[in-house]
Amino acid sequence: MRVTRALRATAGAALTGALLLSAGGAAQADSVRSNQWPLTAFKAEKLWESATGKGVTVAVLDGGFRETHQDLSGQFVAGKNFANTSQGDGSDSLGEDEDIRDHGTAMAGIIAGHGHGAGGSEGVKGLAPGAKIMPVPTYKNAAAATRWAAEHGADVINMSFIETQSTDICPAIHYALEKGAVVVAGVGNDAVADKEFPAACPGAIGVGAVDEYGEASDSNNYNSTLDLLAPGVKIPVAMGKSDADYRTADGSSAATAYVSATAALLKEKFPDLTPGQIANRLVKTAGLAQAEKDKNLKLPDAHYGYGYIQPGPALREDIPAGPAAGPLPMPEGKASKTPVVAGADKGQDPDPPMGGKQAVLLYGGIGLGVVIVLGVVIGGVMLVRRRGNSGSQSWG
Repeated sequence: MRVTRALRATAGAALTGALLLSAGGAAQADSVRSNQWPLTAFKAEKLWESATGKGVTVAVLDGGFRETHQDLSGQFVAGKNFANTSQGDGSDSLGEDEDIRDHGTAMAGIIAGHGHGAGGSEGVKGLAPGAKIMPVPTYKNAAAATRWAAEHGADVINMSFIETQSTDICPAIHYALEKGAVVVAGVGNDAVADKEFPAACPGAIGVGAVDEYGEASDSNNYNSTLDLLAPGVKIPVAMGKSDADYRTADGSSAATAYVSATAALLKEKFPDLTPGQIANRLVKTAGLAQAEKDKNLKLPDAHYGYGYIQPGPALREDIPAGPAAGPLPMPEGKASKTPVVAGADKGQDPDPPMGGKQAVLLYGGIGLGVVIVLGVVIGGVMLVRRRGNSGSQSWG
């Protein structure tokens, strides 16, 4: 059941939009790592023999960041604050159990967390633990933040949010792509066919959530902006009241962060590939559960895109680089160096909703009849709506 609540606006930060990542009950630190089923599913230890994201910078555009969290200390490079917050680190309080830094911290941990304890064996470990996070707090300034990140060395740009309308965000993404940055964005969690920005911008990789059985989340927005699925159900994340707190979360936010982390791995191993060619490796190696294969879906599908990411095959398989633009819709012409207003849409009308999804476990990209049991229990799923005027953001 979805529980809807309103956020309390704070002085200097009248936040609007919607939280796409839904946080559940607190997770105990000693069980966090064992409950990170995506690391098991992707055989992360094997992945890290090929790449860890070393030398790659992932810009995370979000509400704020707890840079001192025990699983993230030392993982940040210099960023810039584009948020209308009273404190530069985006630490304004939203409520007793909420902090504006929570969402960004959670995304950063999924991407590049290093854990803590002996050998970093406890807490959240990112899929690309060798990568660095460029923290870019933003509110109604996503386009300017995107351009800044692209100009300051971002190799990947993570956008775990939606905007109610596109203004300059699509041209900004176009600019970032020309600078060589892979742009990844969440499609939203309202279970509707609406196309949301920035995922609807040409060149952005639109991402929805999938569970450990290969089943697309029923909360995903479904349409032609959905390109890939990634883990986004029952995900342990670094967030809470302190530098040692955790929660369990659902949503396309987490899924977006896992795709960004995979892009970081690919950028390390294939530094000369264009953003479109990185997307090509993700698309060409995407998988489907057997139940979906049996349906002979026409890909990309409105609910499944090209399928769920498989980082191992994406890193290891012999795949021709292909055209620079890659297989996904890309912006046309040259990007403007200065902001302009645009409202592009990268897809056609969505296909009819699918039904009858059957669960098969994701494990290293292969469907197996095994269940991963999680020790963390999620309470009522919380969706926080923060809608506003043109350009207002929904954190996801």
